Amino acid sequence: MMERHLFLYGGSPPFGERFGKRFAELALSEQGKVAILFIPRDGWKQYMRIYTATLAAYGHSKFEYLPLTEDLEEENTNKLVNCSGIIISGGETEKYQERIVNTSIGKQINILYEQGIPVAGFSAGALLSPAHCIIPPIDNTRGEKLLLKGMGFLNDAVISVHYSKWQEDKNLKTNVEELDVSVGYGLDDGTAAYFRDGKVEEIEGEGFYVERKAQAL
Repeated sequence: MMERHLFLYGGSPPFGERFGKRFAELALSEQGKVAILFIPRDGWKQYMRIYTATLAAYGHSKFEYLPLTEDLEEENTNKLVNCSGIIISGGETEKYQERIVNTSIGKQINILYEQGIPVAGFSAGALLSPAHCIIPPIDNTRGEKLLLKGMGFLNDAVISVHYSKWQEDKNLKTNVEELDVSVGYGLDDGTAAYFRDGKVEEIEGEGFYVERKAQAL
């Protein structure tokens, strides 16, 4: 079984220096490209440089830009097949969940992840990564907590992003207990966690918080 590599960021890009290099090295392939999945918005082409500049510094020159629109699902899925790295951008988490999880795109990402292709999720991309995608009230138009299906890269953990900015400490603790998972991870903007085979291997940045399930008496 191949080692699985997951990089989760509490905020927006760019990659940190150490993890940017590590992701680039893991994804470097003579034939492969790094796929960047995003919800399209004005100025997206210029925004992509924030991702690609770091990777280009470590030898990458091929990128596959995959706008997540309903009419491109099949095309995007086919383009993913030969990619050697995957980045899931930030933005409207509900839309990312709708257009990746339970789609052919999501299935292909899972196949590649299990094959050892590194995956990086920024903000919304990080929230999608566990089995439970928990979107806090501040991050959706309904103004209430949304509990949706996630990608399942982490099966016994939950994630909070923008942890300090969004004051997610109480939410993270509640989510751990209500969903009966072992641990919750809070990530500040500018902080990332690298998971190898589903376990925290290393942290980059100062804002990493751990909330463990309360032990029964």
